[in-house]
Amino acid sequence: MAIILRLDRVMADRKISLNRLAEQVGISTVNLSNLKTGKVKAIRFSTLNSICTVLNCQPGDILEFTLDE
Repeated sequence: MAIILRLDRVMADRKISLNRLAEQVGISTVNLSNLKTGKVKAIRFSTLNSICTVLNCQPGDILEFTLDE
């Protein structure tokens, strides 16, 4: 996939746990874990908005585009 999720890196920089972020964003830890590990095909803008609000970051800090080879 050409979009890589860098949520784990941003979470580590902010020193926030999966459980705490899930609670503050309002999604299950399982869904957030799937986002963190890149096992999803889509993300809702409302979820991305909440994650960026809690982590005080931009969507580009979490999402990275690379060309498929």
